[in-house]
Amino acid sequence: MSSVPTPSPAAPGSTDLDPAVAARLKRTADGLLPAIAQQYDTGEVLMLGWMDDEALHRTLTTGRCTYWSRSRQEYWVKGDTSGHLQHVKSVALDCDGDTLLVQVDQVGAACHTGARTCFDEDVLLAS
Repeated sequence: MSSVPTPSPAAPGSTDLDPAVAARLKRTADGLLPAIAQQYDTGEVLMLGWMDDEALHRTLTTGRCTYWSRSRQEYWVKGDTSGHLQHVKSVALDCDGDTLLVQVDQVGAACHTGARTCFDEDVLLAS
């Protein structure tokens, strides 16, 4: 049985992510950053995924969102199996360097349940 290693903070030469960008990232203990996907033209929050340095590099260079699946322990490109693509419009790092905001043009549903967004089913408080 083979095991897929979990992502880890980048060592020199382990990814093609710009070293100046990599130096600014404050990752979790398992080398990940939360990445919030937001519809670029409406501001609608679509989903939250996780990226390591390699996933961020792939996202920045391909124009398609690549995430690290914590449950499957593998990279996945949003839409490769569902057809519900995320075309990247911009990527921003928050002021603390520990969260990414990825503005996308979402094609189809963003949520794995088939809903447009992962945040429309279980509203805990609304004013």
